[in-house]
Amino acid sequence: MKGKKFIAISGNIGIGKSTLTKKLADHYDFKQYLEPVTENPYLKDFYKDMKKWAFHSQMYFLGKRLQDHYQLALDKHSVIQDRSIYENAEIFAKYLFKRKFISERDWKVYSRIYKTCTKILPAPDLVIYLRASVDQIMTRIEKRGREFEKTITKKYISDLNNLYDDWAGNFDLAQVIIINYDDLDLKNNAIDFESFLEVINEYLK
Repeated sequence: MKGKKFIAISGNIGIGKSTLTKKLADHYDFKQYLEPVTENPYLKDFYKDMKKWAFHSQMYFLGKRLQDHYQLALDKHSVIQDRSIYENAEIFAKYLFKRKFISERDWKVYSRIYKTCTKILPAPDLVIYLRASVDQIMTRIEKRGREFEKTITKKYISDLNNLYDDWAGNFDLAQVIIINYDDLDLKNNAIDFESFLEVINEYLK
């Protein structure tokens, strides 16, 4: 690999983005930027009352993602990011707007800030989109046992999957690799991981 590289790991809730981010960061000696789940002061309230706290929660995530993206842009090291600013806007915020949990007025404010960010910030060299079935994702969420995620429904995960598929298929700021994650174990299966690396290395030349 020549020069600094920027990889973004994308995918639905609980699919294993953080685990893969850490594993790839160790393998390539990249600096990792992990998703700030527990830091969001609105998240627990959001899962209890989405309509009341949706805009607050998404503005926090947008601000944190903007801060992270700016920092990784300045970083001299190659970097790998667990969930990008694009997903926060194109998947989660858009879902909440479509469900009318975010008002049209608030959505216009949010979108204006987000679109300005995408014009200023450098895009990733590669986006790795981890895709899995709803049942597989629900199983993973249950296993990690986060209290505030217990109210997450199959319908919610399915809706997010659809938005992810649409986004990944139309994202044109960077190369996107779509990985079917149902049948892979990149954490524990060395053969799976080595095969995966062969694909990634071709894109990072």
